[in-house]
Amino acid sequence: MGTALVYHEDMTAARLLWDDPECEIECPERLTTALERLQQRGLEQRCLQLAAREASEAELGLVHSPEYVALVRGTQALGTGELQTLSGQYDAVYFHPSTFHCARLAVGAALQLVDAVLAGAVRNGLALVRPPGHHSQRAAANGFCVFNNVAIAARHAQRQHGLHRILIVDWDVHHGQGIQYIFEDDPSVLYFSWHRYEHGRFWPYLRESDADAVGQGPGLGFTVNLPWNQSPGPRGEDPAVLPGRASTDAPWPQVGMGNADYVAAFLHVLLPVAFEFNPELVLVSAGFDSAIGDPEGQMQATPECFAHLTQLLQVLAGGRVCAVLEGGYHLESLSQSVCMMVQALLGDPAPPLSGPMVPHGSALESIQSVRVAQAPHWMSLQQQGVAPVLSPSPYSPEGRPSSLLLTGRPEFKAAATQDVAALSSLLDQPRLNPTPPVRTAVALAAPDAALALPSDVLCEEGSAPQEETQAWARPHEALAQDRALTALGKVLYLLDRILDGQVSSGVAVTPACAAAATLDVAIRCGLSHGAQRLLCLAVGQLDRPPDLTDDGRLEGF
Repeated sequence: MGTALVYHEDMTAARLLWDDPECEIECPERLTTALERLQQRGLEQRCLQLAAREASEAELGLVHSPEYVALVRGTQALGTGELQTLSGQYDAVYFHPSTFHCARLAVGAALQLVDAVLAGAVRNGLALVRPPGHHSQRAAANGFCVFNNVAIAARHAQRQHGLHRILIVDWDVHHGQGIQYIFEDDPSVLYFSWHRYEHGRFWPYLRESDADAVGQGPGLGFTVNLPWNQSPGPRGEDPAVLPGRASTDAPWPQVGMGNADYVAAFLHVLLPVAFEFNPELVLVSAGFDSAIGDPEGQMQATPECFAHLTQLLQVLAGGRVCAVLEGGYHLESLSQSVCMMVQALLGDPAPPLSGPMVPHGSALESIQSVRVAQAPHWMSLQQQGVAPVLSPSPYSPEGRPSSLLLTGRPEFKAAATQDVAALSSLLDQPRLNPTPPVRTAVALAAPDAALALPSDVLCEEGSAPQEETQAWARPHEALAQDRALTALGKVLYLLDRILDGQVSSGVAVTPACAAAATLDVAIRCGLSHGAQRLLCLAVGQLDRPPDLTDDGRLEGF
């Protein structure tokens, strides 16, 4: 099974027909730029490409009222003035004669993706769509969103495929209140959203976007909101009120959450709850206005972070992950982030994350507020019962105070200009992470005809040279036996192939009596190749090599 990419060029037809600075960022180039970058990277060609279909009005009716669907259908016949008047009745919305067609394609793309994944035709995929959907409500457009693509996809999965537990992960920088309203009393859908909140001062300015909004009735605990709040100003003063959707004139530091904050949110909130919920399907409201450079979010997370987040989600629901594009308005940051997500869906290794992986203090406060609010509803949070033991960092990934977050203060103007240039340079760098020719290899000391391996797993037949194997084995009595020595040669050969980029990951079998000695050799071999950071995870009782106890390059569990 592979990865699906669902798209239709007709979704670029709708565009703003009048002057509106708030809405002009939601433009067709968001799709065309992302698709071009996928093609340049060779990623589109590696996916199963599906042309989006229009959703039926009955499918739209899974979430939306007939009256609202009829209203949007009627926009096809309106002139520019009438469209502008109607758009003004909603918050941050514009209609175009092609909006109904585009929005039906966006929903249809999400439904096609869900059908392909649940039918087993593909393992996962991305629906590259516009208009976005997560703000749209039963009878109202909102925040560039016309129909709620992900919510309809969830209802479709329930009705057509009989699913009972669906996880929706919304990493857009804005709260997807439309999804929350639709499912807030439904225990069959777990909705997780992180979003810039600023204690209610950031769009959409809703009290129900805060951490203590956890659902209603039977849905209590199935809404998980993680609000990103502004760091306090100097000397402890309160932050300034932030007007508009994304103010750049605030005098105190913006939230500016980065890679460490996003990973911490997954590890300390989302994943414990998600494992307990045990979803049958994961839907991602994939908004990339939460990435670095975006004018809406003003966050610091790099595109690579979304590859790591995607990988973390793939351990859920048997890997059945369906991502649907939401926001993202810095075209280069958007396209890079989309590529990183698709690479992860395809199974490519995620590039290393840049900068110190230490969350900001305000991020930790937000995470802890969510854990407290959700603890009555989830055993996994009750058992942990304490705040994450992490230290806040006031620094940007480069290890210095982030001037991008202080652009409103005159003394930081020059630094902000430098950071804009640095961002451009960062996003211009090729972010290729070549996929090793072999995804997974198995090293066996002796062939096992009874072992049935998946077709894409290689049974590694090579072995390290005998002299090299004997040299590594010499300090260990447990490796003196022929069987253990043969297994060690296989392990060394597999390790070399992994470190040389020929194999992504592997499994080796060694005699139980030689396991500790083989692990010792593997650690030393990895360090001898110049590895600066090595994590050793042992399931069972294995002692750390005594002479490596104080080696800062090695971490063991």
